[in-house]
Order: sequence, then structure tokens, then C-alpha cells
Amino acid sequence: MLRMRDADFGFKGGDIVHSTVQRAIDSVNKLVLGKERVVRLAMACLLAQGHLLLEDIPGIGKTTLALTLARTLGLEFGRIQFTSDLLPADITGTSVLDARDNTFHFRSGPIFHQLILADEINRATPKTQSALLEAMGEGQVSAEGVTYPLPQPFFVVATQNPTEQYGTFPLPESQLDRFFMSLRMDYPARDAERELLNRPDTRQRIRHMEPVMTGAQLMEAQAQAGRIRAAESLLDYVLDLAWATRHSDRLAIGVSPRGAKALVEGAKAWAYLEHRDFCIPEDVQTVAVPIMRHRLVPRGEYLSWRREHIAEAFLREVAIL
Repeated sequence: MLRMRDADFGFKGGDIVHSTVQRAIDSVNKLVLGKERVVRLAMACLLAQGHLLLEDIPGIGKTTLALTLARTLGLEFGRIQFTSDLLPADITGTSVLDARDNTFHFRSGPIFHQLILADEINRATPKTQSALLEAMGEGQVSAEGVTYPLPQPFFVVATQNPTEQYGTFPLPESQLDRFFMSLRMDYPARDAERELLNRPDTRQRIRHMEPVMTGAQLMEAQAQAGRIRAAESLLDYVLDLAWATRHSDRLAIGVSPRGAKALVEGAKAWAYLEHRDFCIPEDVQTVAVPIMRHRLVPRGEYLSWRREHIAEAFLREVAIL
């Protein structure tokens, strides 16, 4: 296996930062039990500077994963509990009258943190959900004609309950496409759940965690991952996958150009975690399902299929060049 060298990334400390990322993953795995692959994919998502959507039933550990990532990476953390009566200004902030000088001053909302947990995002109305679009797409918030930059790095980790549960509003395609990855936690293995039952309160353990990284180190790792090489043949493979979804009778909507770009950036992040300075098609296949599943809109007889199964079908059918 070809190892990364400092010269490959244009600055010193390449291996040091990479080992720090691995220690961060190990730290998260100590609290999020039996979910090594999910944790690794979540880290790849952050390395690719993407936002993460966690979809599953309540009580699986979605919130625990978000809290643990924020603590381990040393990021400023903000939590927004989405409810049906939440307003856009409750997220972005609002202008408040200062009686001392009789002028309005902008009071920033909870979106102004480095890692935002948008908990149960699909319990809010579409109008409130849309308050995240500019923040996720542009890294800024516009209020009353003024644009305010968000702190960097900036991530949204959203949790979503199954849409068939009472009191949920399905996220529109424009909102879903802003999420780099969508991951399902699923039930833990029996041994992992037994260990969970025997251990002290997880939230107390999270509060006492020491950060393994800093925001600056994470941004350095992101820069390194962005310099991973992707050959022309790999780009053609990604385009073949994307175009296959767009011209399939199974789907009403296929993978967008943003989704195709995410496949490349996700493959680079996975190659970085594998300590390689180049991508291979298997990197694309590893990240493809969580990147594609929430972007696919089935139609006809395929409406009953799980979207990850549709994505897996395309991976089997599209040949590697």
C-alpha cells in the first residue's frame, strides 16, 4: 500500500494529523458501541466537509453519535430541538431593540456554532426546515438584508425519525440534497448492547470526554483529504453511476451533479482514512450507498423498495472501468 508522505500534501505533519484522526475515531467508538463502520463513514463525511443525516427509529444512538463527535473533535456545539412550532428566527437569530440607544442589534441564534445537532429535523414544518438551506449551502446566514458568516469548520448533523411516524414532515429533495451522507444506525449487535446495559450513564461519559482534535486540526485533515488523487477513469466511473440513475425507469429523480461531486469527495475522504494518497473504485463503492440513498426518488413498483437497496442495485449493474 502506498503511504502518504508530507510532500504529498504540501505541508508538514501529514502522518501526524492522520494518526490524530484515527485516534478521534477510536475515541468515538469507545462510546458508540458496535458501530465502527457508521463512525468511520461519519468521519469521512466530515473530512469531505459535508453535512450528515442520521435516519432511524428513536433510541438507536443518533444523538449520542453527534454529541460524541462534537466533543472528540473539540468543536463548539449547538443543539436545536426541532418541533412543529419552531420558527426560522429561532434557528438563525433575530434583531432585538436595545433600549439604551433605541437601535436594533442582531442576536445570533443557535446556528452560530461549529457543529449543529438538528435533532428530529423532520418534526418541524418545511418553512422552518428551509432556514438551514443557506447555512448548509453557503456557510452563512442572511437576516434583514445583512449576511453573517458562520464559524468554521461548520457542520450540521441532523437526526430524522421514520417519515411514517406521527407528526413528521418529509424533507424536500432540495433539503435532502444538501446532506452529504445519510446513514442508518440500526440496532446494535447483542454483545455491544449487553456492554451498553452494563456501563455507567453514557451522557456523563460524554461530558467528561477530553477532545482528541481541534477545529484547526480537522480543517488541516480536510485539506489533506481534498488533495487525494482521483484518476480520470475513476471520474468516468462516478459519471456512469450518476447517469445510470438519471436514465433509469426505477427512479423519478436520480443523483444530482452535487451528488456526483459528493461521490468523488467521499471517495477521497475514505482513501485518506485508508492511508492512501489516491482513490480506487472500491472507495466510491464504500461511500456510494450513504451518499446516493437519500437522493434517489423511486417511482412505480419501486416505491416500496428501500432506497439503499436501489443504490446497491446500481453498484452491481454499473461496470468498473
